[in-house]
Amino acid sequence: MAKLLDEAQLKALPGKWALAEDQKSIHRSFKFKTFKEAFAFMTHVALLAETADHHPDWSNSYNKVEITLSSHDAGGLTAKDVALAEAISAI
Repeated sequence: MAKLLDEAQLKALPGKWALAEDQKSIHRSFKFKTFKEAFAFMTHVALLAETADHHPDWSNSYNKVEITLSSHDAGGLTAKDVALAEAISAI
């Protein structure tokens, strides 16, 4: 099982990712010009997630994508969440 992040690591999360009050997940909203752009972004994220074997909770409504990351098997946030958040932010 992966090790949970400590308080210092939680403060160093990638920009624009918000920590949930319970400190067990991080969330970010993305907005695009069109549905096509949003879907292309989701496709790219899906490939990153599959490669990392770490899959987000997410939703899409037209040009908006909501992503929540948490390591459910560890009961909170781990380095896998931070790595995926950084990779998503780099798209």
